[in-house]
Amino acid sequence: MSLNAILAQTMLGLSQGVFYAMLSLGLAIIFGLLNVINFAHGALYMLGAFVALIGYSYLGPWLGQPDWHMGFWTALVVSPLLVGGLGMLIERFLLRRLYDFDHIYGLLLTFGIALILQGLFANYFNISGTPYPGQPESLSGIVNLGFMYFPKYRLFAILFSIVVCFATWFVIERTSLGAVLRAGVENPKLVEAFGINVPRMVTLTFGFGVALAALAGVLAAPIYSVSPLMGADLIITVFAVVVIGGMGSILGAIVTGLMLGLVQGLTQAVYPPAANTVIFFIMVVVLLIRPAGLFGKVV
Repeated sequence: MSLNAILAQTMLGLSQGVFYAMLSLGLAIIFGLLNVINFAHGALYMLGAFVALIGYSYLGPWLGQPDWHMGFWTALVVSPLLVGGLGMLIERFLLRRLYDFDHIYGLLLTFGIALILQGLFANYFNISGTPYPGQPESLSGIVNLGFMYFPKYRLFAILFSIVVCFATWFVIERTSLGAVLRAGVENPKLVEAFGINVPRMVTLTFGFGVALAALAGVLAAPIYSVSPLMGADLIITVFAVVVIGGMGSILGAIVTGLMLGLVQGLTQAVYPPAANTVIFFIMVVVLLIRPAGLFGKVV
């Protein structure tokens, strides 16, 4: 295989890896800071994509303005806010009641929420998938990278996702706000003694993790067909990414997501039948050697 072919597959793998990174980052935040296994994460990613699609193709006619569209840049802000708000309601009125019980109850609850959301959208939109027509003109076309011609939008998605991921890591790991979040998890009573509303902080944190999933959904909409099952097809792989990186590790989620996207892209070029299973093979090897994950804390 030539160097140009390897670089081309690297870029294609990276364009998939950024979605793994952003989704696993949201999962890692929710589990690492709140100790909740959110199995509805894939459905909320799907919901983010559907908010963008509905806003562009359906909202105008529903409001009696058939020529009006909610553009991509607006959806990039509105969708995470709306879906993140839904996540806050889920945490406030459902998950909060289960914090004193075993993790399996939260997992079953979020799994049920995922099935409900998928069923509702499948009933109206069916499962075949709908193309998102709202990709901005400024990001259409291709760009010459020297070794290949690469779609401008995919390049934007890669750069934007990497900036969001590492900005999130910086806030959580290197700022006073992140320190308060971590302290609220370790010792909520002490943090409340300083006048901080820990339950509200937990709700906002859960909403932020969900908003990251919705943001990934908006970014994915112009690349993949928007389908009620788009999250279900991805969430198992994303959980594998989180396990490999280390449950709850913010940096592990980002680095592992990007790395495994690259590995999957290169595997697709070398031996395509193994492309969909190579991540799970790596997960088995990592768990045998380092059960806490690559970046997880060994207890």
